[in-house]
Amino acid sequence: MFIYTAFDGFKVIAQGNLEEVALLLKRKIRDQKALSALIFSDLTGRQIDLDLSGTEKQVIDRLKVYSSQEPQANTGAGRPKLGVIPREISLLPHHWEWLINQDGGSSAVIRNLIDEKIKNRSSDKIKASQERTYKFLSAIAGNLPNFEEATRYLYRKDKKKFTELISSWPKDIVKHSMALASGVFD
Repeated sequence: MFIYTAFDGFKVIAQGNLEEVALLLKRKIRDQKALSALIFSDLTGRQIDLDLSGTEKQVIDRLKVYSSQEPQANTGAGRPKLGVIPREISLLPHHWEWLINQDGGSSAVIRNLIDEKIKNRSSDKIKASQERTYKFLSAIAGNLPNFEEATRYLYRKDKKKFTELISSWPKDIVKHSMALASGVFD
């Protein structure tokens, strides 16, 4: 499940799944017309735009566009209890030849290769955390003091200096930035 955070200015006004955030914002807009909300995906750091017009049911129906990006379970043949979703991969003939000659079957070999790659790629997690933090900060804090310098220290993985440079920012921005950047500094 993806988590989303909405800000009004520099203050967090909603967090949760997309439906929860959208409906809360719709109600807030109805109650206080002058709301300028920015909604962010905490998975990617990207700002998203939602059409909150119409009824709550219409808003929820439009959210299906965002949820369609999530993989759907296969209800046909196979192993639905295990969540297996059949996919196709393209390999060159010499890849197939190598794969056929491995012990354990093609699927097991591919799973083991992927698992090994995942274990050895902690740098991917760091990069993803840096990117989502940068995207968030660029959208909401780009005009705040020390923005450029803080992002330099984010990419240098210097938690002390990054924290020091953003400490004068609004507290919700600091708190959310540190949460998004936790993969960089842990």
